[in-house]
Amino acid sequence: MVSRIVVIGGGFAGLWAAAAAARARTEFGLGDRVAVTVIAPDLFHVIRVRCYETDLGALRVPLDDVLGPIGVERREARAIDIDPAARTVTVESAVSSAVSSAASSGVVETLAYDRLILAAGSLLWRPEIPGIAGAFDVDTFAGAQALAAHLDRLGDAGGPDEAGRWTAVVIGGGLVGLELACELPARLAAARDRAGATGPVRTILIDHAREVGSAMGAAALPGIREALRDAGVTCIGGARVGAVDRAGVTLADGTRLPAWTSVCATGMRASPLGGTLGLPLDPLGRLPVDAFLAVQGLAGVYAAGDIASAAADDAGHRTVMSCQHARPMGRFAGFNAVCDLAGRPERRLRFAAPDYVTVLDLGAWGAVYTAGWDRGTLVSSGAAAKATKRIINGTRIYPPLDRDAASILAAAAPIIQAAPATQAAR
Repeated sequence: MVSRIVVIGGGFAGLWAAAAAARARTEFGLGDRVAVTVIAPDLFHVIRVRCYETDLGALRVPLDDVLGPIGVERREARAIDIDPAARTVTVESAVSSAVSSAASSGVVETLAYDRLILAAGSLLWRPEIPGIAGAFDVDTFAGAQALAAHLDRLGDAGGPDEAGRWTAVVIGGGLVGLELACELPARLAAARDRAGATGPVRTILIDHAREVGSAMGAAALPGIREALRDAGVTCIGGARVGAVDRAGVTLADGTRLPAWTSVCATGMRASPLGGTLGLPLDPLGRLPVDAFLAVQGLAGVYAAGDIASAAADDAGHRTVMSCQHARPMGRFAGFNAVCDLAGRPERRLRFAAPDYVTVLDLGAWGAVYTAGWDRGTLVSSGAAAKATKRIINGTRIYPPLDRDAASILAAAAPIIQAAPATQAAR
């Protein structure tokens, strides 16, 4: 009899949950007794944390290049309901193009599972502001593509330097907002130059915090200030947005900011799929999981990544919505799901010091690298931190790309990766 593990999601947690399950299946000699299926709405594993970047060329990894060599089935579908009592998942198949990944509705069917790993990720949270739905975002690859196409059209349109044409407003001063704001001035300038225009380029970063960037911690703040200043970004702190439209942004105090480009970077909330299970959720909509990534109160269900909240250590810290935590959470969930099926001991997820690090890209200026849950230690900044960020974004968070089963399974070991080393500037 074959037992089936179903993984919902092809992001950082889902991909590595499937790979870890395949690894455990091989390690325990269960190759013909455990099947692993990934349900994902398109063909690609997207390096989502790079969607703020100018060059989107390397952001998608074909899921079949990673899952195929290790014997994991991929179903191009969207999970729309879970029945934990019946141990079934209802999915709607996707009809997509390998080029565009544009999906449309297909056939609805029900899949049975013996163990389920919920790794459906998170979505951009858009506050209830009139017109905010029309703002661009870099939350998804499609969103990043739409922003890039819009900027290209700005430069292709010709015509006079109308008010706001070369101005972009970024709403939200968190990690994504800061990283994008540092990229946009150069992108706007390139668009302006293509149009043969001469008008001034402006990027405006709005946040409700009194000082933009202060949420990143006192150690990082001097570098953030300098990078934003060098990039020519105008910061408006302690502000609320009242409305957004195609021609600009109006603040709650009535201030009008003409801008043809508005981008929403207001944070994330867990996939609503977790809310269908009838369990209490945390303020971010995440499911509670135990030290083994099992969903508390549901037999046979694990959760990992942005949809799950787990204890990160014995000091009371919880995992965060980050690939830094999603990847190991996926590995432990996949491994433990197979252990549960096979009656073997499961492994506890615990992170070691320095527990949590942040490497914030700040465009041409460089980056800031902090350690600690409070981001209280500045590890490096400027060019040295930027070199570390390039390694993280360019290689560290990618799966093996050689289609070699042995290297993929080796990378799926249920371990906690050491913090990235500081790289010397090159």
